[in-house]
Amino acid sequence: MPADNPITVCIVEDNRGTRESLVTLLEQEPALLCLATYSSGEAALAGIPEKKPKVALVDINLPGVNGIELVAKLKLQFPELQMLILTIYEESTLIFDALRAGASGYLLKKDIPTELLPAIEQVHAGGAPMSLQIARKVVTYFREVEKQATSPAVEVQKLTGREQEILALLAKGYLIKEISDQLGIAFHTTRTHLRNIYEKLHVQSRSEAILKFLGRDSAR
Repeated sequence: MPADNPITVCIVEDNRGTRESLVTLLEQEPALLCLATYSSGEAALAGIPEKKPKVALVDINLPGVNGIELVAKLKLQFPELQMLILTIYEESTLIFDALRAGASGYLLKKDIPTELLPAIEQVHAGGAPMSLQIARKVVTYFREVEKQATSPAVEVQKLTGREQEILALLAKGYLIKEISDQLGIAFHTTRTHLRNIYEKLHVQSRSEAILKFLGRDSAR
């Protein structure tokens, strides 16, 4: 990117030393221009609307209005503003809270010397830069979500209480008429419940339904 059309940046960081280091780092790149720095979320909320940067670097652990809250507030006012979280924290909850709030990237502070400048360019271009450890956590998280979404335990939990009762009796070897008698419901009602069970468990037969029911505990 030419120096006459730089990516404008604002920094929100409460630690003075870190703040000054970030400014020094940005000054080394002609394609980037630091418009202002802020030591608190409150100061950033007052100043950033006037400066209108293209990218904001936001520390997650700010006093008062924290980084996640700041990102959420700024995103409501300026949807086009790209925000890159800078933090020492690798906790999954913080990562996803920040991304849900509207952050476009998440960079560990230990990676700033080598990754910050390209990360700013990437986030400005519409990318979602992340430190390697963070990217791995995100991938692992979605793999776990996908795994849980298709596990027998989760599928069985989607059944109503009555459907689970019927499936439990089915697993014990009861016939449809015996299940109807046991639960005091009509035969055709039991058959309707069974059709619903098969549909929810994505199975075609009694034996498949029983296997999923019996496998629910081992899949947890």
